[in-house]
Amino acid sequence: MKDLEKIQAEISKVMIGKEKEIELLTIALLFNGHILMESVPGTGKTMLAKMFAKSISGIFSRIQFTPDVLPSDVTGIQFFNPKEQEFEFRPGPIIANIVLADEINRATPRTQSSLLEVMEEKQVTIDGHTIPVQDPFMVIATQNPVESQQGTFPLPIAQMDRFFIKLSMKYPTLQEEREMIQIHRGERQVNEVRSVLTETELENLKCLVKEVKFNEEVESYLLHIVRKTREHPSIELGVSPRGTLALMKAAQGKALLEGRAFVIPNDIKEMIPFVLSHRIYLTTEASLTKTTEKVLQEVIESIPLPVEAGA
Repeated sequence: MKDLEKIQAEISKVMIGKEKEIELLTIALLFNGHILMESVPGTGKTMLAKMFAKSISGIFSRIQFTPDVLPSDVTGIQFFNPKEQEFEFRPGPIIANIVLADEINRATPRTQSSLLEVMEEKQVTIDGHTIPVQDPFMVIATQNPVESQQGTFPLPIAQMDRFFIKLSMKYPTLQEEREMIQIHRGERQVNEVRSVLTETELENLKCLVKEVKFNEEVESYLLHIVRKTREHPSIELGVSPRGTLALMKAAQGKALLEGRAFVIPNDIKEMIPFVLSHRIYLTTEASLTKTTEKVLQEVIESIPLPVEAGA
């Protein structure tokens, strides 16, 4: 799909070696899906979010979460204007198109919960007043997987389930890092990221992705994968119905990105680690010897891949 490829090509001019991450962000954009990024500091999470917003002419906002950040610091407040003798709404940083929730697990549970409504319903409620956020709207949250537990608050299950995709940003390869230092030394010319997707084009793509078809065999494959996560002996909490829909949408987005009007089994298989890994919780006994990724791979291997690929 050329319009989606334009986004990937534009951001890749600046973000070296982040093709997979850009692809997942692009798929999430089609559904206003939210992203949870896990990686060590300095791997380009903030830059990626900024460049992504720029490529779609979106308003970018960044929230640096710390334990003293309050819900009103995120959503905004109603304040009394003595000059006008009336209450006015002062929007918080959540009122944007692409919101970077940096180090989200440093926020207290109360502040984390202030994101639940806006992530699910695309609106914030302040003192009884409901304010819708603009479309497109995405929260890109980050957390450090090796951060000390002191001063951090694990995301609750309800919060995790609202993230469409979870991804880990890896260290660059030797050649990618070489290209990065060449760019910063000025030895390679890099053009500034431009807006390459209009609001109308994005809306057309959102309509188009909904038309991507599933045949019965492929749909059954998806449902059996989800059902298996609820029956696997090592899994205490399986994928929710919201997760089922997220996997369906992600597969549709993957198919559209590759220029197909139908989903094939490999679309589902490829998206499973990114869509389901943060939605399953292992039993206490299993967590001592297995990882979530390993158990999820067992689930994938236990369901035969359908031969039929067309719609």
